[in-house]
Order: sequence, then C-alpha cells, then structure tokens
Amino acid sequence: MLSLWVYMLYCCVGYCSTTPTFMMEERSSRNPPRPLQKQDPEMFLKSQSRDLLNNESDADSKGDGWEENKGDVVYDEDSGVAGALNETKKLPQAIIIGVKKGGTRALLEFLRLHPDIRAVGAEPHFFDRNYEKGLEWYRELMPKTQEGQLTMEKTPSYFVTKEVPGRIHAMFKGTKLIVVVRDPQFLGLRREVTDKHFHFNPAKGFPCLKRPESNSKPHCLGKTKGRTHPNINPDVIQRLRDFYKPFNKKFYHMTGHDFGWD
Repeated sequence: MLSLWVYMLYCCVGYCSTTPTFMMEERSSRNPPRPLQKQDPEMFLKSQSRDLLNNESDADSKGDGWEENKGDVVYDEDSGVAGALNETKKLPQAIIIGVKKGGTRALLEFLRLHPDIRAVGAEPHFFDRNYEKGLEWYRELMPKTQEGQLTMEKTPSYFVTKEVPGRIHAMFKGTKLIVVVRDPQFLGLRREVTDKHFHFNPAKGFPCLKRPESNSKPHCLGKTKGRTHPNINPDVIQRLRDFYKPFNKKFYHMTGHDFGWD
C-alpha cells in the first residue's frame, strides 16, 4: 500500500512539472504572434537585412572585416569619449563590382582603413539577387556615415550579371564602379594608408591590417586568402598570354590606358 502511494505521488509530481509547458504551448497556439512584417515594417526590414548579412551561402559574402558601428553613438578614439554624431544611411557612391577572386576582399579592407570610407563588410548582392526588395531595403544595409564620407559595398558577381549596369545607372548614374585592374585612390581620397597600417604575420606569410589609433589586435583576412600560387608550365602561360592579347588591346582602347600586360 505504501508503495502504491509513493508511486501515485511520483506521478502527480511528474504531471505537475509538465503542466506549465503544456499550458504555455496551448496559449501560444490560441494566440499566435502577429506577422512581424505587418506589425512593424521597419523592424521587418532590419530583420531581413540582418539575415542577409549573416548569410554564409557564399564563401566570401560574409566579410572578415571590422564591425561597423550600428547606432548613432560612436567612440571618438582621439578624445576618448563617446558622442552622438549626426549620421545617416546613404546609398553607395562607389561599388566594387569585380572581378571574382581578383582581390576584392583585400581591396575593400584596405579602403576601410581610410577614415573617409564606410563600407558593408558582407556582399549585399542587391543588383543581382535581391533587386526586387527595393532601394530602401538596400539602403538599410548600409553603414551610417557622416558628411564627407563615402559609402561603399562590394559584390564581384555584379561584373558578370548583365542586368546590373542598367540597375546601378537607374539608382544613380554618377555611381563609381571599381574593377580590380587599377589603383583606387581615383575616388579622390587623400593619402592616409601607410606602412603603419600593416603588420606582417609570419604564420600566414603576408601582412595583416591594423588601425594604428586603436589598441585592437591586427586583423588578418580569411583562411582562403594568401594561398600559395601553383607552379605553371611556362608554355601554358605563354599560350594564355597569346590568347588574351587581343582582348587586352581592346580593353586598353576602352579605358584609354595601356596596362602592359603583354
């Protein structure tokens, strides 16, 4: 008889311990939350933006760069105090459009060292994959900038997507496009990046980036960067040079500059 009472007490305790969960689940099913998009369009927009920036479907889409300031309050590294600045989000005035595996990640990180550049670390893929979401969605992805700062992004697949030129022109025909074949300083930037912004990493075999005004550790590019180039037969290299020679000449004519790749 005693064993029976102990067993009934045990069952009762077990039932009570599960009851709150059951009741919460039942209440949740009776009163489902309102869809976020209808409840607060702005919050939905920001949520979708964060989802994009956290998307790891592309190996290089999620940048390794420093975190951009998310709010209106930023840290003034010269004075050591935090202050509210009048910052706004703008559509990019310059976009790195290519080429794939041509050093676009390194270029973006070098440019982000400059105080007049603010850039998205991840690749937005707006003009090739997300164009239907609209310019306001695109603007929401951008970092906040002060007066005089350039807003930038980089998505190398823009270079091989035929709809992109027209879409960028429709946004703003004065947008500067960057393809990795020339010096970018043509953005009109003052010379700021020097050897003090670099720290050689012997383990990786190439320099990492650092902000000299900050105490943070040097920032190195990802594991896929700085790989050793394979040895290629000189005959193969010459065949490639011969094949691309007429295309190079056409490119020189288009740009008005002979890069001497022959």
